[in-house]
Amino acid sequence: MVFASSQAAQIEDAVSGSPLSWFVLLFTLISATALFISVQYLLRRPKTEPAVTYSIARPLQLQHDYQWETKDKTVKATDPEVVRGRIFPRCPADGRRLGPPIDPADSSDIDAAITAASHAQARWCQTTFAERRRVLLTLQRYVLDHQDDIVAACCLDSGKTKIDACFGEILVTVEKLKWTIEHGEKALLPSKRPTNLLMCYKSNTVLYEPLGVVAACVSWNYPFHNFISPIISALFAGNAIVVKPSEQTCWSSQYFLKIVRGALHACNHSPMLVQNAICLPDVADYLTKHPGISHITFIGSREVAHKVCASAAVPLTPVTVELGGKDPAIVLDDDKTVKNLAEIAAILLRGTFQSAGQNCIGIERTIALPMIHDLLLSHVLPKIRAIRLGSILLSPAHSPVDMGSMISARALPRLESLISTAVAQGAILHCGGQRYLHPEYPEGTYFQPTLLSNVHPEMEIAQTELFAPVFLLMKAKTVEEAIELANSTPYALGASVFGHNSADVEKCVRQVKAGMVSVNDFGAYYACSMPFGGVKGSGYGRFGGEEGLRALSNIKSVCEDALWARWLGIGTNIPPKLQYPVSGHGWQVCKGVVGTGYAIEWREWVNSIVGLLAALSRSDDKGEGNQEVGGQLEKTP
Repeated sequence: MVFASSQAAQIEDAVSGSPLSWFVLLFTLISATALFISVQYLLRRPKTEPAVTYSIARPLQLQHDYQWETKDKTVKATDPEVVRGRIFPRCPADGRRLGPPIDPADSSDIDAAITAASHAQARWCQTTFAERRRVLLTLQRYVLDHQDDIVAACCLDSGKTKIDACFGEILVTVEKLKWTIEHGEKALLPSKRPTNLLMCYKSNTVLYEPLGVVAACVSWNYPFHNFISPIISALFAGNAIVVKPSEQTCWSSQYFLKIVRGALHACNHSPMLVQNAICLPDVADYLTKHPGISHITFIGSREVAHKVCASAAVPLTPVTVELGGKDPAIVLDDDKTVKNLAEIAAILLRGTFQSAGQNCIGIERTIALPMIHDLLLSHVLPKIRAIRLGSILLSPAHSPVDMGSMISARALPRLESLISTAVAQGAILHCGGQRYLHPEYPEGTYFQPTLLSNVHPEMEIAQTELFAPVFLLMKAKTVEEAIELANSTPYALGASVFGHNSADVEKCVRQVKAGMVSVNDFGAYYACSMPFGGVKGSGYGRFGGEEGLRALSNIKSVCEDALWARWLGIGTNIPPKLQYPVSGHGWQVCKGVVGTGYAIEWREWVNSIVGLLAALSRSDDKGEGNQEVGGQLEKTP
């Protein structure tokens, strides 16, 4: 009571005091009100419920007691994956069969998948962001708890090492999950937009609404991440999705589908929101031209992209296209960069040989300036020669392998031809350059880690995406020449710049043609969930980040009367002189409106207002006026 009386007395003194006291009181009341509203908002805003724990059956091949076939247990490295219309999955690192053949989907299966997804999406699009976050959090929890199994499945299906799978499958997937959980809602919330003088009574909003059923046709080089990544974005944007994995890694996609559907089911949502369309190219064409698909994300080659885009053009379905690249890494030669050679070389080697070079943002060309070129060459050569190849799942723990296999043997003759042609044109082959017949895994598809120097832009190998474990070293005399070399290919996906001279680094960042650039790093933009995509021959559109989520949305512009205008009864009214039949002074009214809204100088603006008011005030003669006939103004009697 004493405290209350004291506060009351202070308020009474403030009220009866100076204007400054009134200001302090008003400021205090406004601050307290704002604090109260903020606390109420924080207490009432939707919260993400904790992740749900769930389990699914592990693939038999991941179980320790699985008995691999003893008869015909391996497939020859040159055997095709598809035989008589059926897919025979194999481990490219050692040739083991990954179970029975898979029967691909036909057109009726595609119809059924899209129909089921559409029915599920009708309910899913009504969910809150909190409900969608819970599904992604549940999925993130499962990935973190079961990454050993997921990595093993990726290694079996694509032949990569566990470390490569950790970086390229697990880390980037949980990063995308975490980013979407924390920032996805902000990207899709209604966005207020500015108005103008003529429309000052309007309120403008952009809405990001679900599209419906979207599709993703993804490549084989990252079987888990490429399958899951478009699902994360599609679900959070309120869509259902049909994913078409590569037939070369479709075995593991069946397991990954169960993981996603398990998270949906655990959170009481329909598992049919996600469909896995394992199919061959003719049926894939039926999918990409299907009128039930609202958007397509394509990750693959330029050759296939032409077919996908032509097919999608039939129903006018928008496509985001990511086509790989010939990514350059420019290495400057300032003193600090030369001093940090060892650290830079380690990044370059990881960027080149990650997943045996089968990486769309892998470093395909290292462009070094004179003071560091020879030092870099002598540093990386022994390390490349020492790279150990093999099947990580069959190798003993005390003798790990550094690099896995190529996905198949189909690309090996092309690689050997490109390298031998480059050598004939003057390139220097320091090591590698041909396929590797592994003594322990003769049916594996391996290519020797390769180092080529003295490579020039006129060589075919400098213009072709290799997607292979090949370190191409080029020399540039100046920063300007390095940029010219970097821009000399048809591709423009990613790039790296290594250096500490800020002016030179900035020049490279600004002038290298690419969709993404890492400074003193490789591919860092992807680990930060930035928009991903390229220009020129590397495709168009973006996935990842806010731009990726919005690309999977119907961007709807809404223009309505502002609340204050509705209160005052202000709205759009067509002036009588512009109503049909229009007045003879209608043109002067129009000119006055345009000048009032968009005049550049203040005198011009004043004259426009005066002219507008004059035109509006003039009376029309009932028997005379201007009338438009045949595109010309004629005087009527």
